[in-house]
Amino acid sequence: METQFDCIIDRYKTASLKWDNVRSTFGVDDVLPMWVADMDFMAPAPVLEAIRQRIDHGILGYTERPDSYFAAVSEWMLKRFNWPVRKEWIYFAPGVVPAISFIIQAFSSPGDKVVVQPPVYYPFMNTTQNNGRQVVYNPLKMENGRYTMDFDDLKRKLDPNVKLLLLCHPHNPGGAVWTRDELTKLGQICLEHKVLVVSDEIHADLIFRGHTHIPFASISEDFAQNTLVCTAPSKTFNLAGLQTANVIVPNPKLGEVFAAQMKKVHLIRPNVFGTLATESAYKYGSAWLEELLDYLQGNMEFLVDYCETRIKQIKVMKPEGTYLVWLDCRGLGMNDEQLNQFLLTQAKVALDGGNWFGPGGEGFARINIACPRAMLADGLKRIKQAINTYCGK
Repeated sequence: METQFDCIIDRYKTASLKWDNVRSTFGVDDVLPMWVADMDFMAPAPVLEAIRQRIDHGILGYTERPDSYFAAVSEWMLKRFNWPVRKEWIYFAPGVVPAISFIIQAFSSPGDKVVVQPPVYYPFMNTTQNNGRQVVYNPLKMENGRYTMDFDDLKRKLDPNVKLLLLCHPHNPGGAVWTRDELTKLGQICLEHKVLVVSDEIHADLIFRGHTHIPFASISEDFAQNTLVCTAPSKTFNLAGLQTANVIVPNPKLGEVFAAQMKKVHLIRPNVFGTLATESAYKYGSAWLEELLDYLQGNMEFLVDYCETRIKQIKVMKPEGTYLVWLDCRGLGMNDEQLNQFLLTQAKVALDGGNWFGPGGEGFARINIACPRAMLADGLKRIKQAINTYCGK
């Protein structure tokens, strides 16, 4: 039966980064975009209606976050993750990546070190370096088709100049939903070495069946006092263009430092539509999200089956969460430049290059499956046909 997520919406000439900026990013424009992490689905109807009502009101002046906004965020965190979040813990940021940048500025100095766990979301490295800090790599290990953390390597690298660890939770691009045991071991190491944890939990709502997201700061009071959690409705409800995120900081001293940094750059007031959309999504978006998760589960299973039966040169790291899937293309025997060009010019699809994600990403590619299934099937067919040609079949 066809669902709302099967509808193909033409996004060309809508100033879409994903669709209209392909040429500036990849140097070509005759490709199917399956790269940057936004969805090709319409946002939930209650969110769109809230925005329409505000437009009909006709005044779009400065805005504040009302008490109902904080209540919606807190209720969502309690309902979805059994995590009681107080109003005073919730700080505004114009996106998770900007929040991470401001956190780096607030809690470290130029020349200090920041730990990342590659292969990982590439703005972690870019933002660290752009702020004049040193990146320390704590590479993940692949075990039984899943990434795991290398705690021994982490301990060796935590010298006094390491101030922060950026945790991608759930992991992008590998899709691991970190377990309580993994998070506890990580948190204890960071406490022992006085390293602040910055937990990017933007994909926390997008968890596949059989897995559970545990907010890092919810594990213990000690962890809560040593953590800043970055969240947003943007991935969950396809609202990235509204530039609205929440930084949850249970430790009041850390909260004061973060707030002072935001005042320094005068980012103290939110976007009027972002505030409305966030509150509406958290209040009325649960049913839509459950339908989305079912659809994404179907897309993920479709992708896994397709590659196992028709594109055997590519191995899928089956995700536990997120709508981003890590493809192991090393079986094609290409280097990164060859692989990226092959996908663009032969398969005519735009994927994120694995080498973008740092050490360990070589030979991989990341595909976004948050699209109508017909579009996903089209992209996979293009890849299959290109590989068949390449292999002489």
